[in-house]
Amino acid sequence: MELARILARHPGFRLTAAISDKWAGRVLGEVLPLSGPAAAVRCEGQASATSSFAGVDVVFLCTPPEVSIALAAPAIAAGVRVVDLSGGFRLAAGAYPRWYGFTHPNPELLAKAVYVMPEATENRSALRTAALVSNPGCYPTASALALLPLLKADIIEPAGLIVDAKSGTTGAGRKGTEDFSFSELEGDFRAYRVLKHQHTPEIERVLQMAGVAGVAGVAGVDGSPVTFTAHLLPTRRGILATAYGRLRPGRSAADAAAAVRAFVESRPFLRAAAPDAVRLQAVVGTNRAVLGADADPDRAVAIGFCAIDNLVKGAAGQAVQNANLMFGWDEASGLDGLSGHMP
Repeated sequence: MELARILARHPGFRLTAAISDKWAGRVLGEVLPLSGPAAAVRCEGQASATSSFAGVDVVFLCTPPEVSIALAAPAIAAGVRVVDLSGGFRLAAGAYPRWYGFTHPNPELLAKAVYVMPEATENRSALRTAALVSNPGCYPTASALALLPLLKADIIEPAGLIVDAKSGTTGAGRKGTEDFSFSELEGDFRAYRVLKHQHTPEIERVLQMAGVAGVAGVAGVDGSPVTFTAHLLPTRRGILATAYGRLRPGRSAADAAAAVRAFVESRPFLRAAAPDAVRLQAVVGTNRAVLGADADPDRAVAIGFCAIDNLVKGAAGQAVQNANLMFGWDEASGLDGLSGHMP
């Protein structure tokens, strides 16, 4: 839904096909608030997925990991470039049984996938020739951006990192279950998938790909692991990640704040703010990430903050950002005009 919203107004892409069993036979304008040519695109069922690849330049896969893995190969064989929004190509093959509960069925294709978080990993140039791009997850995006300013500026130690992140309910998709009903969620707040969340090794991978030494590898065997806990907020969208690290000797709160200001420079979607101004209302509906940090030398602790929209910067917006870089366009194309709302 968010990809359709963004692509419908994008100056470089033309939305030509949409696959959905739920909406099969209906035009997008009937089910989404779209205008223009995209509104007239008729949805096809999943059985038509592979036939829809003919003649297109890029396909975005907003499917479960196993489905993405099955669809990526025929898309690439048809000469189509792929941006996958699932977890199907984010980790090393050996990590899938533990974190995703299955053995990866196509390790050869997995090895060719290019994983890029534009503001964090150091391999943006690989997007220009990539056939398969693995788009980062929402929690790893917020968590890595909360930590990296402090790590890159040597404000905190890489060992013993803790991330406490809270997400709105759209992080779980649109499926209707008792756990996500209004009467269960409203007025409640809880942690979930404690010490088992599949985004934990992805956070570690991003930090390693950003050049941070001393953080655990994807399989959790090299360096110090990141402790990550996800929480469910009784709101629709947005993620607030709070990251804790051991302050290096001689570092101060001013150093932490300066590290954030330096990190967001020349990164068009990042904003620096005071810690208490890092809030969901500043980012929902946009591809922005708002970052902040503070430190207490007496307690030898520093805290980093990041707020994003889990559906935009955490998913569809970042996917379009990666696709812009794949095709040689400005990374902000089609994204800089997304507007949020404040009360």
